[in-house]
Parts: sequence; C-alpha cells; structure tokens
Amino acid sequence: MKRRELLFSAAAAASAWMIGPASAVSREMVVYKDPNCGCCHEWAEAMKGAGFKVGIKDVDDLSAIKQRYAIPDEMQGCHTAVVGGYYLEGHVPLDAVERLLAERPDIAGVAVPGMPVGSLGMGNDPRASYDVFAVKRDGTSAIYQSVRPKG
Repeated sequence: MKRRELLFSAAAAASAWMIGPASAVSREMVVYKDPNCGCCHEWAEAMKGAGFKVGIKDVDDLSAIKQRYAIPDEMQGCHTAVVGGYYLEGHVPLDAVERLLAERPDIAGVAVPGMPVGSLGMGNDPRASYDVFAVKRDGTSAIYQSVRPKG
C-alpha cells in the first residue's frame, strides 16, 4: 500500500469513527402522542422508515409535554417528538427533520401548527401547502421552510 493510500484510508476510518456515534445518537427520537391518534402513528412510522429509532410514548395529557418543552400555543400540533436536542411539533416533513439535524441551528425546535391536510401522516396530497416554523428558545418563530404544491 502506498503512503498516500494509507493516509487516506486512516483519515476515512477516523472520520467514520468520529461521525458514526454522533449520527446514531441524533437519529434516536421519542414521539409523545395521544394513544388514539392514527395520524401521529403514521408520522412515527414514516420516521422509522427513514431510519430513525423511534420510541413512542402514549400520553393522556399532551399539554403537559408541550408545556415541558415551552412550545408556544400558536405553534402546537397534535404530537411532539424530541430528537437531537430539538423538538418536532406536529406533522413536520422528513426533509425538514433531516435539514434540522444537519444544520443544527440555535433554536428550540421546528413546528407545523395544526394538522395540515397532505402533511406527513395526514395523507398524500400533492396540493399540500403549509409552512414549517423554526421556534427560538424565547418562543418567537419564523418560517423555516415552506411546502407547496408539486407540479
């Protein structure tokens, strides 16, 4: 093996060793949901399908969970997930979750208020149109990304 090949393979191995554990931890998620909510179950299944390790906690009082994470009333959705030090409120799309974990912005979490038709877990509607909000630790929010009709 040439010296250059040895150095590249050693660097690749070190990089994989350092990145691997961090990425495994950030892909562990807890979803707090109403035990009778089917759309929350569908959302959690989509996260599992994307490679997240999902723990589901059925709770009767979701308001206590939303209060624990200081989720503003106007940002609340039907379930709350926690991953990588952030909360995911409501039917947050997979690409927004992946972006959040890749960029690691200084925010408390992201939210899709309400239950928009066509959002992840709420059916497959190509006409879906809604916004995903970044929620800062002080409770203020701004649009993080928009979902608009395809085509």
